[in-house]
Amino acid sequence: MKLATFIHGGAPRIGAVDVASNTVTDLLAAEHHPAFLGMQQLIEGGERPLLLARQIADARPAGATLPLADVTLLAPVPVPIQIRDFLVSEQLFRQGRERSLWLRCQQLEDPEGEFKRALEQGACTPPAVWYEQPIYYKANRFNVVGTGADVEIPEGATMFDYELEMGMFIGNAGRDIAREDARSHIFGYTVFNDLTARDFMIKEVAAGLGPAKGKDFDTGNAIGPWIVTADEIPDPYRLAMSVRVNGETRATGSLSDMHHKFEDMIAHVSRSETIHAGEFFGSGTIGNGSGHEHGLYLEPGDVVELEIEGIGTLGNRICAQPSAARHGGGRQGT
Repeated sequence: MKLATFIHGGAPRIGAVDVASNTVTDLLAAEHHPAFLGMQQLIEGGERPLLLARQIADARPAGATLPLADVTLLAPVPVPIQIRDFLVSEQLFRQGRERSLWLRCQQLEDPEGEFKRALEQGACTPPAVWYEQPIYYKANRFNVVGTGADVEIPEGATMFDYELEMGMFIGNAGRDIAREDARSHIFGYTVFNDLTARDFMIKEVAAGLGPAKGKDFDTGNAIGPWIVTADEIPDPYRLAMSVRVNGETRATGSLSDMHHKFEDMIAHVSRSETIHAGEFFGSGTIGNGSGHEHGLYLEPGDVVELEIEGIGTLGNRICAQPSAARHGGGRQGT
């Protein structure tokens, strides 16, 4: 089942999407159940309201079913309770580090020599801890937008980048979850664009902390177009993934080369720590899934589309200045 948060002439609603007919069924309009008040409530509600949602989706009652073209899709959970994003592709790690290293070396007296020496010393090789456990950072959960929303380049950024990722929402809370039990804690999957100001990030991570402002800016986390429940995706690691900029394919791939899988992430994060229903995990960018690896950055007016087989397409236009609504203090989903 595909579950979306949308606006249709009022407050945000949640619904079941039928891509074959391009419709969405408003769950609360079909059945006034407290779990249908929002996506977080539905995730926390467990199996019974989810079963009811499936029954409504199958019935597609006429009075509650709308054309997708008539609604505005928001992020599936407009304000997630937590966002953790991982780095689990060795190819992405090495290529991204190499590009950042090359840029830093351009500021030195002997850029080519310094670059070569740094490579020989293993500057782009992941440290031992990267192989031993999933590495992640916590993103700003308030900086979330959905498909179709404009994405703002933060002021002063000159190397603005996309990142092709899959997102996963936790369905069942737990602590000290064994890897073999981790899959049962997944609610569903979505598409995630972890947008990045590379010039900001390269500068700040040199201090040993971060990322901070390289990732933290309004509209910095694009999630959508909806959540596909875990029962419909038996193997998320084989789904074809692609990124297009202005209709041109920049990269294709999958999560098949993840050094740490979602199950490893859940087991690691839940060690001595409770994870909660509704938490969001980013898979980490696939190899070649960012423009930075190849020195390709985004400009105002560009349209970025991330697509994952069996899930859908997340599309956003890049803009230089805030829209009037956001500049006035509004935010998506409020």
